[in-house]
Amino acid sequence: YELHVGTFNDQEDVPDQGQFSSLTARLGHLKKLGVNAIQIMPIGEFAGDRSWGYNPAHIFSVEVTYGGPRAFKQFVRRAHQEGIAVILDVVYNHLGPSDLDLWQFDGWSENGRGGIYFYNDQRAVTPWGETRPDYGRGEVRQYIVDNVLMWLGEYHVDGLRFDCTQFIRTVNGADAQGDLPEGWSLLQWINDEINRQFPGRITIAEDLQSNRWLTRDVGAGGAGFSAQWDARFVHPIRQAVIVTLDEQRSLAAIRDAVCYHYNNQDVFDRVIYSESHDEVANGKARVPQEINPGDPKGWYARKRSTLAAAMVFTAPGIPMLFQGQEFLEGGWFRDTVPVDWDQCEEFHGIVRLYRDLIRLRLNRDGHTRGLCGQYANAYHVHEESKILAFHRWDKGGPGDDVMVVANFFHEPRNGHIIGLPAGGKWTLRFNSDWHGYNDDFSNHPSRDVVADPGDRDGLGWQAAMDIGPYSVLIYSR
Repeated sequence: YELHVGTFNDQEDVPDQGQFSSLTARLGHLKKLGVNAIQIMPIGEFAGDRSWGYNPAHIFSVEVTYGGPRAFKQFVRRAHQEGIAVILDVVYNHLGPSDLDLWQFDGWSENGRGGIYFYNDQRAVTPWGETRPDYGRGEVRQYIVDNVLMWLGEYHVDGLRFDCTQFIRTVNGADAQGDLPEGWSLLQWINDEINRQFPGRITIAEDLQSNRWLTRDVGAGGAGFSAQWDARFVHPIRQAVIVTLDEQRSLAAIRDAVCYHYNNQDVFDRVIYSESHDEVANGKARVPQEINPGDPKGWYARKRSTLAAAMVFTAPGIPMLFQGQEFLEGGWFRDTVPVDWDQCEEFHGIVRLYRDLIRLRLNRDGHTRGLCGQYANAYHVHEESKILAFHRWDKGGPGDDVMVVANFFHEPRNGHIIGLPAGGKWTLRFNSDWHGYNDDFSNHPSRDVVADPGDRDGLGWQAAMDIGPYSVLIYSR
């Protein structure tokens, strides 16, 4: 669950609004939702009092407007007491660009740039300023590694998310040009050191270049990250629900997004999502807002945004939400606009939909272990009807095999025959069209099915299914 400290709980009637202590007041909501990890946007000291946090001036200091170091330690402790891990977003691809004590530290520089601790040629240039640290300098490397170890050791965070690693390992942020081998070796050193001193902690790269080597072991030449944000998932999934016309929704693109994996070893080496701080800003908006800018709380926005969410929680990978997504937070993300918690009550049914999806994803009731598994087969891709079906499993068998059926069309589909991987009864565990999630959902009469022998979709069993408009069904056996 990605959140921004300054806006997550910033209502005027909240004590210590926009601070770590105000986050603590919402831990109960997150625990009830089923969240097991919070990813906090950067908290290093930055210029001014309002920021996303990606302009770090003092990376060893905790932002004072958020409450400072003691308050952050207390928050981490409280989150752990609730069984929720804390992952911290860190920024090492540039510093500042303002309020930098390290800038021209000893008075020397070239080309008007940062001096001994920064690159002073074209390697200094990043999208955020000409302030890239010199990853080849021993003091800089140690400075960054020490910062990493501080968060894990002194503050006891459970993992780190590294911002825009493509600008650490390359000059221009693209694989084909301007490699920074010293940046790559720094990432390897960081992950090696974490594995040595803090085994079990997670490291996540935001790289968005689909580079398989990021999550390969350092010993094999990789960077050693646990996972990376997956651009191959978010963009086709958002596109599939945002476009206006049903015929423009590509089920083949959705299939590829659902089934993609990086290294043929562990599907949990990717983080999948339909909203993040970047995807709902920078010229883009929240999914409901993108679907219907004139009515982001309306039927189309509710149905199709939850369709995207269902893909997030049923595809293989580590699912992630962005703050307020579970109650249809609209507009776009700004560091001056607080989350509208009134919508949590207004859309309590949608909150329950997310809670039910998370419960199934975590196999809390012992019926859907396949959603925790490594395997996915999207074998039914019917572009004409806009019905997609895929099988999820770990070891297979009763309590494990899961079938996900999604309708990307604005009308219900009845009697749609789909192949199944096993015979017998398949129990309906989730129907996103249930009217308990929203009064104007149609409550289409989807039900348990019995798979009969018959060749369909290359499988030996089949059943006819009824599914509501823009809806997802989850079955298990």
